[in-house]
Amino acid sequence: MNIALIGYGKMGKTIEKIALERNHTIVLKIDIENAADLTPQNLKKADVAIDFSIPDSAYSNILKCFEAMVPVVCGTTGWLDKMDEVLSIAKSGNNGFFYASNYSVGVNIFFKLNQYLAKMMSKFETYQVSMEEVHHIHKLDAPSGTAITLAEGIIDNIENKKDWKLDIPSETSSIGIKAIRKDEVPGIHRIKYDSEVDFIHIEHSAKSRQGFALGAVLAAEYMPGKTGYHTMEDLLNLE
Repeated sequence: MNIALIGYGKMGKTIEKIALERNHTIVLKIDIENAADLTPQNLKKADVAIDFSIPDSAYSNILKCFEAMVPVVCGTTGWLDKMDEVLSIAKSGNNGFFYASNYSVGVNIFFKLNQYLAKMMSKFETYQVSMEEVHHIHKLDAPSGTAITLAEGIIDNIENKKDWKLDIPSETSSIGIKAIRKDEVPGIHRIKYDSEVDFIHIEHSAKSRQGFALGAVLAAEYMPGKTGYHTMEDLLNLE
């Protein structure tokens, strides 16, 4: 399979390594230095594009992939205010779009565990839920897309939780998310239910970028020939 790699930082290089190990070919590598090479003509050399770029460029990158009729796997976070527009364009243009806030298989299992626990804890109002996420100092957005997905999973299952707020203590109707940027941490997400007598917490901690990169390559292998919107739930058949 021919892959266009948009974003060639540490994650992009890890994706490249895994893709080559799985006998794929990188036909296009785009970074800040050669951003002008991201054209529909160059993209048409690829069977699928993988975007791990930056929030400011992700939206335009996706549209260029759509113009070239190349399905795109996007792992960039921080641009989701335009998600509805992207999904509308993908649907009307018969394009393929795969998005996940986190491509790790373990994290996607953690998403399901989070939803299940939130549904269970919704019966116990004495517990107050809060979240903490820790990432490397190079991560531009806060909270992480993964933390937002986790918060949404809680909000969907606990009636009195209406939204999340960054870097403040949890309130009656809000989930407080503490975002920490430290050293080269690949990613840690903690959810805590605290009461006066005890607390319960669950945590996912990534050991390296390998898990995220492998998931992105698996998504790329899944996408050729597909149109519409796809997620890790589709790829992993999680119920």
